[in-house]
Amino acid sequence: MNNPRQLRDLISVGPAIERDFHMLGVRGVRELAKQDPQKMYSRLQRLTGTRQDPCVLDTFRAAVAQARNPRLAAEKCQWWYWSRKRKAQELSPRSE
Repeated sequence: MNNPRQLRDLISVGPAIERDFHMLGVRGVRELAKQDPQKMYSRLQRLTGTRQDPCVLDTFRAAVAQARNPRLAAEKCQWWYWSRKRKAQELSPRSE
């Protein structure tokens, strides 16, 4: 049997993001796959009482995407892919 992936196995997840996940009650990749990155980001801000850099949200998005799809395209595993996507959405008029 394969060893299950650990949070630190995910690209863009280092010690600080892993601590954030633990603060949010997320201990493993399977748990992470069930999370909503935006809700996690908002909750982290409430828990810490501080505004978090939007790149934390991007890192959460990259990590959740990898947790859900172990064969995710390499580009989408990087937090900066999600930063570009977020910034493009912020610039485009709301179509939803």
